[in-house]
Amino acid sequence: MENKNLSLFEASSIIAGLGIGGGIMAVPYLASLNGLIPILLIFLCAFGLSLLLHLMITEMIMREKRTLQLVETFSLYLFNNKLGIYFTWIFFILVVLNFYALLAAFLVGAGQIIINLSPMPSWCAELIVYVFAAGPILFGLKALGVSEKIGIVGIIALVIIFVMGAMTVPFNSISMMSFSSKGALALYGMIMFTLSCFFSIPQVAKGLSHNKKLIPKAVILGISLNLCLVSLITFITILVSSDVTEMAMIGLGNAIGQWAVYLGAVFIFLAILTSYWATSYALTIVIQERLNWSYRLCWLCATAPTLLLAFSGISGFLGFMRIAGGLLAVIISLMVIPAYRASKIHGQIKNPEFELNKLSHPIFQGVVVAAYILVVIGSSITIN
Repeated sequence: MENKNLSLFEASSIIAGLGIGGGIMAVPYLASLNGLIPILLIFLCAFGLSLLLHLMITEMIMREKRTLQLVETFSLYLFNNKLGIYFTWIFFILVVLNFYALLAAFLVGAGQIIINLSPMPSWCAELIVYVFAAGPILFGLKALGVSEKIGIVGIIALVIIFVMGAMTVPFNSISMMSFSSKGALALYGMIMFTLSCFFSIPQVAKGLSHNKKLIPKAVILGISLNLCLVSLITFITILVSSDVTEMAMIGLGNAIGQWAVYLGAVFIFLAILTSYWATSYALTIVIQERLNWSYRLCWLCATAPTLLLAFSGISGFLGFMRIAGGLLAVIISLMVIPAYRASKIHGQIKNPEFELNKLSHPIFQGVVVAAYILVVIGSSITIN
């Protein structure tokens, strides 16, 4: 039988790994459109609001004796009437399509990195990425935790190297108060997208079921780690890049040396890989819970279509990211809060090991809904 127990750092790495993927490349460019004070305020607001939502989901999941994925959790608390089965299937299909878009984006993005380093057909590069991205997930939750731990350690090491490299070149001056309303909204939406890892919370809850008090700690640590890494990359990119590019690592690498260009490619590859691992495992379990198929068949259904979608060339990397990000925000803003409220009334466990208490007040629930409506607006803004 597979050992499904995770350590705190493995669980935190799953949380950080899901969110840190594609978004980290776009945040520095969007941040560069604003001054230092607005950037800091947007980062702090996004962190607080995202963390509040994730902790609401954590408490909701911990109110059931059996750890359920979000599709089944919403089915339990929101779709429990005569039409509920239809709504559950509709939501399931939306989640699957959303995940396919995200995972295809990761394959296209990572494949482009390989092509830049070693020219080859795009389908060949995407197939290579698929082997490294989907392979570990075939072996289950513990393999996911170990893979994410290794990936996050590698990312942290690279960020430290980039920071040290940035210290060797002159810093650019940075405006303190300049502000772009479009740029601020787009930045906020991208940070919220980058910090979003709610579909990994059930995996963390299952992996830490041997010590449930660690579950909220893993969520907080994972999101905080994600924020720290994104913040460091953002600020060193703005400080040293002569031109902050839409793909941040290009400008950063050009500023601090050719070696950073290659390490930047490794960084982006690892960031995308960690996101693919966490997202594809979550999708695998979502499919397994809904269809009751074997794990390996569900793994194949979760990953193989993403490779075909990447091969199709229907949309580029940024196109996939926008499709996925916008749909994800709509799902969250509309469904999490009512499900959370219902769980407090109908949950099997009335006093779980973790509760938000005063932070669960309806005012805070309303703030979270408003926060994710802004994400939808931010993700729809076009920046010239």
